[in-house]
Amino acid sequence: MVQKYQSPVRVYKHPFELVMAAYERRFPTCHLIPMFVASDVISEEKSDDDSTHRIERRCKLDIDAPRLLKRIAGVDYVYFVQKNTLNRRERTLHIESHNETFSNRVIIHEQCCYSVHPENEGWTCFEQSASLDIKSFFGFESTVEKIAMKQYANSIKKGKEIIEYYLHELEDEGTTHVPRWSPRPASPVKPVTPNTHSTTLPTMPAVAIAAPSETSKEGQAGKEGGVSPVGGPGEALPATPDDKLDADYINRYLGDLTPLQESCLIRLRSWLQETHKGKIPKDQHILRFLRARDFNLDKARETLCQSLTWRKQHQVDYLLDTWTSPQVLLDYYTGGWHHHDRDGRPLYILRLGQMDTKGLVRALGEESLLRHVLSINEEGLRRCEENTKVFGRPISCWTCLVDLEGLNMRHLWRPGVKALLRIIEVVEANYPETLGRLLILRAPRVFPVLWTLVSPFIDENTRKKFLIYAGNDYQGPGGLLDYIDREIIPDFLGGECMCEVPEGGLVPKSLYRTPEELENDDIRLWTETIYQSASVFKGAPHELLIEIIDASSVITWDFDVCKGDVIFNIYHSKRAPAPPKKDPLGAHGITSPGGNNVQLIDKSWQLGQDYSMVESPLTCKEGESVQGSHVTRWPGFYILQWKFHSMPACAATNLPRVDDVLATLQVSSHKCKVMYYTEVLGSEDFRTACCDVQSLGSMTSLESSHSGFSQLSAATTSSSQSQSSSMISR
Repeated sequence: MVQKYQSPVRVYKHPFELVMAAYERRFPTCHLIPMFVASDVISEEKSDDDSTHRIERRCKLDIDAPRLLKRIAGVDYVYFVQKNTLNRRERTLHIESHNETFSNRVIIHEQCCYSVHPENEGWTCFEQSASLDIKSFFGFESTVEKIAMKQYANSIKKGKEIIEYYLHELEDEGTTHVPRWSPRPASPVKPVTPNTHSTTLPTMPAVAIAAPSETSKEGQAGKEGGVSPVGGPGEALPATPDDKLDADYINRYLGDLTPLQESCLIRLRSWLQETHKGKIPKDQHILRFLRARDFNLDKARETLCQSLTWRKQHQVDYLLDTWTSPQVLLDYYTGGWHHHDRDGRPLYILRLGQMDTKGLVRALGEESLLRHVLSINEEGLRRCEENTKVFGRPISCWTCLVDLEGLNMRHLWRPGVKALLRIIEVVEANYPETLGRLLILRAPRVFPVLWTLVSPFIDENTRKKFLIYAGNDYQGPGGLLDYIDREIIPDFLGGECMCEVPEGGLVPKSLYRTPEELENDDIRLWTETIYQSASVFKGAPHELLIEIIDASSVITWDFDVCKGDVIFNIYHSKRAPAPPKKDPLGAHGITSPGGNNVQLIDKSWQLGQDYSMVESPLTCKEGESVQGSHVTRWPGFYILQWKFHSMPACAATNLPRVDDVLATLQVSSHKCKVMYYTEVLGSEDFRTACCDVQSLGSMTSLESSHSGFSQLSAATTSSSQSQSSSMISR
């Protein structure tokens, strides 16, 4: 496979002729390039008017390779052939070189070009490209490839330094100007006898023309094709030919890249210019996809093209101009931008623990929430560009601070989790490498459960950027002050800066949209439900069996009481109950379309002997939504039970209550209906999540999160000290 490399354009702020004089001082050898041992002129020819000068050299190199490899190859030095063509009329120098040694096993081809800057005749541009094709090399193909890439990177890095060194040397000698070539009547090209002792360029003709005008154009402020501006406040960086990238621009706006990383960026960018007509992504955006794929060009190109198609289909480029957040988001979405961190990154604050995720999903639908999050990401990209200009250094990502105070089982409502997972999936695919750091504060003991659900959908590189603090750990050493200046810490975290992020609260049910309204908006969240429905009757509870193989697994549940009141219980048994039997409902004279009723606990079973209660009974009223979890202590069979809740008679009088009288008038009053969803998190997954929290957070936050779950497990597996881990939202 042929490997190709392309360098950015490097600009010398010196005239072409002076740069050529400095370049020739590299021969026949150069003490600044230790591996460049010697060079001999093979052939040389020039035109009578001195406008063209061609010279071919054989260069001797001492490659930095393992001694064993040199012994196996049977060589101490490697020879390259270099052909230079200097055109003084057009003011260009084209250099071609290829390897002579092992040319039947390894093919290395390199091309370089010095030319006049298109916008300033007093400056000189330099470009370099190379290709490497390793056919075979004694089984050391991978080693040879690494050596070649290392030498190429060193050549790119040292090249400009060497020219600058000889330019300073010329200046010290009093040479600050070399006259430009002046045309004379051309003569046929005549060969020149090779001279291995004279390798410098002929002296420029005595007849000179005026030096370049001082008023020649400087670099332009921007580039075409949607590329980010090149200039910044108080500076003017040069434009480059054919909208190519120059090294100064990369360093100023994109950051410190290795030569190979620069090559990947330039090649992907050139490919986009050739294949995507019209606007192409900004360089920072292309670079994010390369970084996300560890600069694997093929993988980055594939994911970037998929993202570009997605952006076009959904008109994401125009989102900030077309999207207006509904009032319910402005009032109840607890997130917003807040200054910047110590590194100059835009800072986004999300008070997730105060957010009513269920209310927002029920009021808006999944699509509106997704579009709002996309607008946040688009705004983040815009702020990164602004901060790059303001701080004078590349800023390509932002910091997110997530406050989890108030997070509880209510946030595990499954449609909300489902919407969150979809949002994470879309953002990961289309906004890679935009999150510089994620600070998670005041993580409660329920956090590992949520982390178990969402972490598989988060890229591993992204997870490494998470810092987790429990309780008030963020106020100590290694906390917020390491990342955010004291004067901008929000007031709700103990700082003095007023934060305009909404405080949230429960979304009024009057703002909820009906399933019909959601369906009309092509939102399929409710039609493709993950819930099951069940009917609960007086004397006929509905029961669900869950078999646990490994202790320390986590059973989670999420159910809505659609009609009537129920009592929710969890039991454990070491032996499996009899096969489930469905209640025929005929005994109650009731039909139950769309629901089911299953009993598992045999009437002969005795509580405390055949089975035990592992959670305190939880009374749930009609219209309530319940989310909870239970960390299992033993393997075996767990039974979740929804039981009809009878209204007790008034204790102060033997007279029946009005509600009881009205209830007896309806047969259906003996029927309840629930919609439920359950999920088991395997013990290994849960332990992995806790380990992730350990590795992401400080030791203090680790102990707080883990010990909280240990207490939860102990509490919920003891009938004498049971404690409900459910959260009811009304």
